[in-house]
Amino acid sequence: MFMADTHTFTNRLINETSPYLVQHANNPVDWYPWGDEAFEKARQEDKPVLLSVGYAACHWCHVMAHESFENEAIAKLMNDLFINIKVDREERPDIDSIYMNALQMMAGHGGWPMTVFLTPEGVPFYGGTYYPPEDRRGMPGFPRVLISIAEAYKEQRDQIASNANTIIEQLKKLNEFTAADELNVEILVQAASGIMRTFDPENGGFGRAPKFPPAMVLSFLLRQSQRTNDNAILAAIELTLIKMVQGGMYDQLGGGFHRYSVDEKWLIPHFEKMLYDNALLSRIYLDAYLVTGKEFYRQITTEILDYVEREMTDANGGFYSSQDADSEGEEGKFFVWRPDEVVALLGEEDGRLFNRYFDVSTHGNFEHGTSALHIDAELTAVARTMNVTPARLSEAITRGKQLLFAAREQRIRPARDEKILTAWNGLMLRSFAEAARVLKNDHYLQIAVRNANFLTTHLKQNGRLLRTHKDGQSNLNAYQEDYAYLIDGLLALYEATFDERWFVEAQALADTMIALFGDENEGGFFFTSNDHEQLISRAKESYDNATPSGNSVAAHVLQRLALFTNDARYRDYAERTLKLLANQIARFPNAFGHLLCALDLALSQAHEIAIIGHRDATNTQALVDAVFSRYWPNKVVACATPDQPSAIPLLADRTQIDGQATAYVCHNYYCEAPVTDAAALAKPCPDRNEAV
Repeated sequence: MFMADTHTFTNRLINETSPYLVQHANNPVDWYPWGDEAFEKARQEDKPVLLSVGYAACHWCHVMAHESFENEAIAKLMNDLFINIKVDREERPDIDSIYMNALQMMAGHGGWPMTVFLTPEGVPFYGGTYYPPEDRRGMPGFPRVLISIAEAYKEQRDQIASNANTIIEQLKKLNEFTAADELNVEILVQAASGIMRTFDPENGGFGRAPKFPPAMVLSFLLRQSQRTNDNAILAAIELTLIKMVQGGMYDQLGGGFHRYSVDEKWLIPHFEKMLYDNALLSRIYLDAYLVTGKEFYRQITTEILDYVEREMTDANGGFYSSQDADSEGEEGKFFVWRPDEVVALLGEEDGRLFNRYFDVSTHGNFEHGTSALHIDAELTAVARTMNVTPARLSEAITRGKQLLFAAREQRIRPARDEKILTAWNGLMLRSFAEAARVLKNDHYLQIAVRNANFLTTHLKQNGRLLRTHKDGQSNLNAYQEDYAYLIDGLLALYEATFDERWFVEAQALADTMIALFGDENEGGFFFTSNDHEQLISRAKESYDNATPSGNSVAAHVLQRLALFTNDARYRDYAERTLKLLANQIARFPNAFGHLLCALDLALSQAHEIAIIGHRDATNTQALVDAVFSRYWPNKVVACATPDQPSAIPLLADRTQIDGQATAYVCHNYYCEAPVTDAAALAKPCPDRNEAV
């Protein structure tokens, strides 16, 4: 497949659906996609394998590609000495996870691009991340690394085999867990205390730079603040949410969050935008709105979701994966501004006001004298400094944002990774569905329904999910996280529509997830199915990293299914998963934000709410609104019209009282008296101080 002349190269990646892989299809490197062909070639030629893993929005992946993979001399070394495999970590998180764990064992750190050297059997023996094209700042140049590894493979085969065996044993130990004997509220209390010890009281967030948006940790802390009436925790959450939005990490013109901040103040981001970040963050801002009633949080929620609709949604309803950090070969160029550019668009007076409010200065806060828009002072304080009224400043800001956004739309846009991943779509599906219900936004509901239709039509075959879709093609067996995230999204969509199709779909996927991924012996779920290709390790995800672990989401959704169905099997699987992972929480509570939410659900008196009434009737809607208009995380809600057969056991044998829409509220194995008055449901949040 590899064809080359003096100027043009085409390798095997030209036939891949991953945009990241296709980006490398014209490298002079003889790339293989992951598969038997590459490893068979390595065995035949007795060569080590060079595994390069990255993703489309990764800035340093692009740098290394330009410096080394497009360099004909370096490519020749790679082709002569190695069999070269390129992997998109977003399509193949199973491969990425195994070799990232191995890299961290070997080098003490990891990251992307990931560069790992393997035996022809796929066992890693050396690795690193980015390598420069020549020796630089104490880093060995990539050519020197290539030559040294190839020589070591020839001359130190016994040592390499010994190191490889050690890595295999260590990878096995990563999947050994000591299950907790019991689950108790003290785990939640200690976790919240441990997380709060790392809180930054000046800038919000946790720990030091770089700072990643801690959406899942904030979601857990919000639950804890409401359970215990802890206003100090709530204040920390609010400070973090506000500071993140004021920083350059938030797109002040177009909405949506960049990946992370390189500094403590959320000022300068890595400019890529990821679908999963915006799904998780829109959710915590929506919850903050429910808790506080502050319009600010509602506004940010809608700005995030409007950005996703505008820039990250496929015509058929799927959500794209990411937007690049770079445009025209420069990181952040699409997003940053110079003062003269602003003045040219807004005029002298409005330009001066806008530049001051968003801290756009001649020296800049980013590269080449440019500035990432951010807010470093309150509007009233800036107005006072600029000797104008707050109303005048607000007018200049509103007008300026509109004009700068329109001008920015004419710039060369960052590349967009348009593959559609089932797992990440499940996250965003839940976000749109919940926002639709809470904000009574029918447009968001239409987006959620279209997405669910797309996923269940194009990414499901013969009852099983596929991982990825691009250009009309769906491929790769789905992973456990794909099932768990989509189940989560479908249950949220059911509660937004009360269309039982989505509940039935979610339950069927849950049964399939248990059958394909469940560990009957130890509990929890493997990342890959029981009929997946054999890799050097079969892992169980435990940590909530950039995205929640499949196990933590499974523990959450299976509890919800148990509440809907009273099926002890779902409850038992969830409890065993929580017990399997609970002992890890004490050591690293910041790494288990979503698992802690699932544990909070398990330890609360979760409510099962059944509403019987005609969906469009005013009194039915009043009952539904009473439930969803406040923060009440540990509940499930089902609704059916009178005398309608239902697939949901929670609705069985429920009738209306006196012909009126009626709500049945049950928890802790007993039911309260049914009510027909929405005011009876609008009492203080029942989850507070009710841990058992």
